[in-house]
Amino acid sequence: MRWRALVLGLLLLRLGLHGALWLVFGLGPSMGFYQRFPLSFGFPRLRGPDGAGSPAPGRAGRLGAPSGPSWLQPPGPGAAGTAAEGARRRRGAARRPAPGVCGPAHWGYVLGGRGRGRDEYEQRYSGAFPPQLRAQMRDLARGMFAFGYDNYMAHAFPQDELNPIHCRGRGPDRGDPLSIPGTQGLFLIVLLCLHSTSSNLNINDVLGNYSLTLVDALDTLAIMGNSSEFQKAVKLVINTVSFDKDSTVQVFEATIRVLGSLLSAHRIITDSKQPFGDMTIKDYDNELLHMAHDLAVRLLPAFENTKTGIPYPRVNLKTGVPLDSNNETCTAGAGSLLVEFGILSRLLGDSTFEWVARRAVKALWNLRSNDTGLLGNVVNIQTGHWVGKQSGLGAGLDSFYEYLLKSYILFGEKEDLDMFNAAYQSIQNYLRRGREACNEGEGDPPLYVNVNMFSGQLMNTWIDSLQAFFPGLQVLIGDVEDAICLHAFYYAIWKRYGALPERYNWQLQAPDVLFYPLRPELVESTYLLYQATKNPFYLHVGMDILQSLEKHTKVKCGYATLHHVIDKSKEDRMESFFLSETCKYLYLLFDEENPVHKSGTRYMFTTEGHIVSVDRHLRELPWKEFFAEEGGQDQVGKSGHRPKPHELKVINSSSNCNRVPDERRYSLPLKSIYMRQIDQMVGLI
Repeated sequence: MRWRALVLGLLLLRLGLHGALWLVFGLGPSMGFYQRFPLSFGFPRLRGPDGAGSPAPGRAGRLGAPSGPSWLQPPGPGAAGTAAEGARRRRGAARRPAPGVCGPAHWGYVLGGRGRGRDEYEQRYSGAFPPQLRAQMRDLARGMFAFGYDNYMAHAFPQDELNPIHCRGRGPDRGDPLSIPGTQGLFLIVLLCLHSTSSNLNINDVLGNYSLTLVDALDTLAIMGNSSEFQKAVKLVINTVSFDKDSTVQVFEATIRVLGSLLSAHRIITDSKQPFGDMTIKDYDNELLHMAHDLAVRLLPAFENTKTGIPYPRVNLKTGVPLDSNNETCTAGAGSLLVEFGILSRLLGDSTFEWVARRAVKALWNLRSNDTGLLGNVVNIQTGHWVGKQSGLGAGLDSFYEYLLKSYILFGEKEDLDMFNAAYQSIQNYLRRGREACNEGEGDPPLYVNVNMFSGQLMNTWIDSLQAFFPGLQVLIGDVEDAICLHAFYYAIWKRYGALPERYNWQLQAPDVLFYPLRPELVESTYLLYQATKNPFYLHVGMDILQSLEKHTKVKCGYATLHHVIDKSKEDRMESFFLSETCKYLYLLFDEENPVHKSGTRYMFTTEGHIVSVDRHLRELPWKEFFAEEGGQDQVGKSGHRPKPHELKVINSSSNCNRVPDERRYSLPLKSIYMRQIDQMVGLI
């Protein structure tokens, strides 16, 4: 009985202290049970000028004391806010504290900030990043790639992937092609669309018995200036890789990993300027382009016999669509083919590939909600019925939005930009929660949540690691300030675990899905934000990521998937995107003199990180056919905004970014008070 009394006394003491903090400062600690306890994170509880504790009308989470973080609240009247409000958000409009409201400086002091002088965030992150340290990190990234690549070639080639723990290769699992342990329903469909490691079905989706890791890594070799290995690898691909295989693969994965890499390497070989060094191949006769064409032809049956024009998710490279094929696919998987298929069409002068990809995009776009403008994440390709009604920025939808913008950058078709702008406005109106401005005002930091596509109502309280790509996309459209805040949230999660869990529950401050398969999305956004701001903070972030990968994922023969981000247990798999994306973006982050940044050529990266030069050739239509449109015939280029020369500039060029002001170059991109707030919200402090 004595120990029970002691425990009860300690509990009452703790509750009393929390109550005192609440009464004095309005700063009760987060307990993760927001539906029951009116406790949140400090900023949402700041009092209005009249001293009232209720939220200001229509602006839950800015002032007052809502029943939880503002992410749980609708963004405005009717769950949407207004178009003008969305536009203000896109411009990063700052909302200043009203008279009588304590500003960030005061609350920074209450939360542990310093009233003057450099606090711990400024001491760690601001100031110059020494050139010697940058060179060291660049060499570490190059060494990371070389260690994974060399071990793949030594222990796994010609199989698709490397098992880095047991030092052997991995190919399709023919004996158990449909084993799906521990995953069911829509979660499975979405995971299978987007780089999951959760099942044998997914392994067979990705692995086609065509030396995947070697093919996927070709342009990384070129970007790192390794001409001899690039030439050797290209010859190996030409001489040993065939797509005439009894392999059932996912159309999306085969397109972005294999087709995209073949096209990228072909463009590097045939580039008359040769910016990366001599990457030419003696007696090269467009073999990689022919291989890309062969693969794309084998993928075309996926687009046949669908009532909507949305493709089947899988095809057999020999026989076409399997008889037992699933009629359900995710939006990103079906709608993220236009970049690679469009490049192929324009290089070959054959409109077929771009036409089927563009038809799929338009079919999905026409199924969006009339009320919100949002799309769901899983659709039936025969009926057009939304099986998955969740709308977000992560698994199932991410690259759909990405390729609307990147297709416009490459091809200059105005309809792609119009679709992207409309989609981005709906995202701002329904998915974005938190304060209006990233670096000013009170309230929770901006975050994009998962909502019902028809109502805009919150569906769950998790985000997934794939969403970490979105700050990089925001950089491409110039929404740099908002990108800074969202990136900081994902970086805080990385700092807590030394990796990004596949799903993170922001309400419970804990992972929902614990594995980390060496994904590149956070590194990609870090790289693009550095190119936009040149702020050394992002070099420190990259160094943290590099060191975490070296510490937690390096094994005997490569780098292994983390099975559990907390206990750091591992799975024996190194996915191909680790070499094609993660290592590439880390290397480019620290290699300021790379031809990607200095050659004068404008470059863009595909969703698999394959580099593509942006030039007039890809904005020309070498065919005369017409695209068949519902209700008539439209010429492909007729919608056809023909870009002027100045429009060929690409926002992600280091010389053409919409930067933050130069005076902030060596200060923190996000004020210390807001960094501390985010760290608190993920349980770091």
